[in-house]
This record gives sequence, C-alpha cells and structure tokens, in this order.
Amino acid sequence: MASIESIVVEMRRNPQGIRFKDLCKVCDFYFGEPRQKGSSHHIYRTPWSGDPRVNIQNHKGMAKVYQVRQVLKAIERLEVQHGSGE
Repeated sequence: MASIESIVVEMRRNPQGIRFKDLCKVCDFYFGEPRQKGSSHHIYRTPWSGDPRVNIQNHKGMAKVYQVRQVLKAIERLEVQHGSGE
C-alpha cells in the first residue's frame, strides 16, 4: 500500500498515471471525508472559499489530469497557510 507522501510525489512527477482511488486517499488525508460522494464525483471541503476547488472525478479507475493538478495546488495552499500559522 502506497503512503500518502509517495502518492503526492508521484502526482507531481506523473499526473497522468494517478489512480482515482489513490487521489481519494490523498484528498481524505488533507481535506477529510468528502462532503459529497456522487457516482463518479467526490467533492471536498476546503478552509477557504472559491478556487482551487477540490472536486475529483473517477474516469475508468483513473483520476483526470487537470483534477490532479488542482489537488496539488490546493495542497500547496494548505501547506502555505499551515506554515504561516505557526
């Protein structure tokens, strides 16, 4: 089983090759349980309003590339906010 860190590293290295299940694992870790679990969409709450939104979609078992990039952007924003709060 891949760790959250190794999945994030792989997301940065190859956003095309990320399984939806792994992206869900990362989002669950950073943003908590999704507020909505549709048939193919998972929507996560963030501590800010507006973009970057965390709305991911299952596409034949894989995550969509642009959504992987949006999740990375949201993680970076969280890390910046967390770093400035200390």
